Formats: sequence, structure tokens, C-alpha cells
Amino acid sequence: MKTTKRILVLIVALACLMSVMSLAACDKAGGKGTKVGVAMPTQSLQRWNQDGANMKKSLEEAGFVVDLQYANNEVATQLSQIENMITSGCKVLVIASIDGSSLGNVLADAKKEKIPVIAYDRLIMETDGVSYYATFDNFKVGELQGKFIEEKLDLKNAAGPFNIELFAGSPDDNNALFFFNGAMSILQPYIDSGKLNVVSGQTDFATIAINEWKTERAQNRMDDLLTANYATGTKLDVVLSPNDSLALGIANALEQGGFVPGTNWPIVTGQDCDVANMKNVIAGKQSMSIFKDTRTLADKVVEMVKAIIEGTTVPVNDEKTYNNGVKVVPSFLCDPVFADVNNYEDILIKSGYYTADQLA
Repeated sequence: MKTTKRILVLIVALACLMSVMSLAACDKAGGKGTKVGVAMPTQSLQRWNQDGANMKKSLEEAGFVVDLQYANNEVATQLSQIENMITSGCKVLVIASIDGSSLGNVLADAKKEKIPVIAYDRLIMETDGVSYYATFDNFKVGELQGKFIEEKLDLKNAAGPFNIELFAGSPDDNNALFFFNGAMSILQPYIDSGKLNVVSGQTDFATIAINEWKTERAQNRMDDLLTANYATGTKLDVVLSPNDSLALGIANALEQGGFVPGTNWPIVTGQDCDVANMKNVIAGKQSMSIFKDTRTLADKVVEMVKAIIEGTTVPVNDEKTYNNGVKVVPSFLCDPVFADVNNYEDILIKSGYYTADQLA
């Protein structure tokens, strides 16, 4: 009888031990119950809503608890949200910063608590508190825009000159300079040779940058450019716009300035494939938009978070390019592509990113 009891006790103890080990393995493998903070800049742009939703969905499917916060493009709000994520027990932070140079102090707090930080799509600057960077190849984004212009104007063969105006993104977003430099790596030789002519003469980043990526600010600048340089009939062939929010403002100004799609409408570039902009592409008011599939980026960030929690090697494919002023941040770069009127159905609709009705 005593032997039977001992056997039963041993069986129960072994079962309990196996259960505990199984739960621990599940927690480690799937991140079950592990809290992840996701800080997004704003809900005022379609792309950040999609990024946040994709991130939350993918992380939750992997078993994580997600604290997703939007900061309404207010730095103080984002700082407060991140501080709350630290104190509320988040084990990893994923941050798309509003101002990449404003997070040093709060990330120092995260580092003290040994909380790894993944900079999402925008590099966080001037701090050693950022562990990894997940983004698209932002120099290549600009290159694709420049190459699109090069091909559409046949710059390698055409005599020119062609008139161009340049726009750049918000100076507090580190990506803006990568977009600009990527595009100019293609366009600058044609500007230097005179085949591309910047009629306004405005070519330096500081002058052409649009703070906060604001549509209305891009529209106001385009209005000014048209009034000062094109009111007497000078032809405008192309406008380099780094993203879709600026492209919307540029298109609004062109329309109000009397430009007509299919006649004198210039080439206008963009990025993000927002719904309003893809409708403009279909209508001839925008020539292309860079497609950065946020589902791909979200999936990669989930891989990175899981590797951090499990203590395995975090996937990166670039350990040289992204220096934030304090350190070179190990990065994973996804590849962008462009969508235009000829291929948007394959890239955006057949892939399930949008439905045909959304772009109708």
C-alpha cells in the first residue's frame, strides 16, 4: 500500500513538473503573456493606422499582450506613453518616433530596466538605448523614385532640358534624408549637366523640407513655386515628392493652378500607396507611389521580438548603414517596390492589401 502511495505521489509530482516545464517552454517559444509596447506617432495618416493594426494583430497572434499607443504627433505625449509602457511591465518596446532625437532620456530608463528597443521605420537618434532597427531600405525608396523619373523622361537619351521642382520630408525624421539622398543619387547628375532644370533654384534639403510631412504645408509651398516660377507659361515636367501626404498637397496646388491630367500635368512621385493617392494615380494626378508592405515589416518585427524574448539571434541584414550618432544600430531592411497605373492591381489588389472597391 505504501509503495502504491509513493508511486502515486511520484507520478503527481512528475506530472506537475512536466506541466510547469511545458508552460515555461510555451511562454518562451510563443511569448505567451509577455507584454510588448508599440508606440506609433499619429493616427492622422493612413499608413500609421495600418502599421499599428498590423503590428498588434501579428504580435497577438504570436501570443504577446500588446499595448498600442498613438501620440497625435506630440512628442511630450509619446514620451509619456513610453514611460508608462516601461513602468507597466513591457518587456520589449517597438517605437516609431515622432522626433528621432527626443527619446534619449526615456530610452535611458528603458535601458536601466533592461528593456530592448526596436526602432520601427524611423531610426531613433543620439542614444545607445535603441537595440535594433526595422525598416524598409529607405535609400532605395528614393532611388526608385529617381529611377522612375529617369525612365519616364528618358533622361539617358532625351535632349531636355526638363523642368523639375524638389520636395523633401520632415527634418526631424531621419528617413527623410535617406529618401532625398537616394533620389538625388539618380537625379543630381542630370541637374549638374543641365538636362534637369530646377527653375526655382531651390535644391538644398533645408529649403525644400516640409515639417511634419504636412499636406497643407506642401500645398502652400507648391502654390508659391507655381506663382513665382510658372505663372507665365513655363512648363513644369516633374515634381519629386518623397511621400503621399506631400503628393496630395502638391496635386491640390496643381489642380488649383489650372493643371489638367493628360495635358500639362507633371510627373509626381509619392510613397505609401495611401488610398487617396492611389485614386489620384488612377485619375492621372500622381504618377507612382512606393509600396512598403507593412504586413511584411510587422511580420519581421514579430520575428525580432520573439528572438529577443527567446534569447536567440535577432534577424538583421545590415550592421553598417544606420549610425544614430552614438552607435551603428543593427537593422533589418525590407525591400520596397513601386506601384503605378500599370501594375497597382497586381501589387495592391491581388495581394489582398486593398480591395478593388477601396480604390474604385
